[in-house]
Amino acid sequence: MDIIERVRQCTLCRGQLPFEPKPVIQGLPAAKILIAGQAPSLSVQRTGKPFNDASGKRLREWLGVTEAQFYDPAIFAIVPMAFCYPGKGKSGDLPPPKICAQTWRAPLLEVFNNIELTILIGQYAQSYHIAEFVSVSQAVTEWRTALPGQIALPHPSPRNQLWVRKRPWFEAEVLPALRTRVREVLLCF
Repeated sequence: MDIIERVRQCTLCRGQLPFEPKPVIQGLPAAKILIAGQAPSLSVQRTGKPFNDASGKRLREWLGVTEAQFYDPAIFAIVPMAFCYPGKGKSGDLPPPKICAQTWRAPLLEVFNNIELTILIGQYAQSYHIAEFVSVSQAVTEWRTALPGQIALPHPSPRNQLWVRKRPWFEAEVLPALRTRVREVLLCF
């Protein structure tokens, strides 16, 4: 059994989460773009389809891709920091349980060795992948130095609309550069 299938069958968090484990992951070893997110939302937990919610719709708009492209596992590997819905907290979903990344992240990243662009969504993915991570705002601000291989984004949740509105440069500069880089990678297909 390959590692992706082993992740899909993982039950490490059984009894610690509000629902039975139902790990959500997408990708084939040939994937060219890695989306490193936080953890599935409740909608994703219920459907088993990554980013099958308002955040996913917004992320696809940010990337400039169709739903068919986004859900093509040969193009996009979607590997969150945790694979099951962590539950609800006071100001949104709870943080992803650390045991997922501790157990699965390194071996999974070895499998996805054709990645040309890694998209780091939110503080948990960024703090794992960026050696001197300070904040989401700083990581996103430094987008020019990270491309062409990597880019940090705020979480595309509708809850982050204020963050985006306060930083008009994000939509004016970062998103066009992101779409251009995604198109460059997609030219291989």
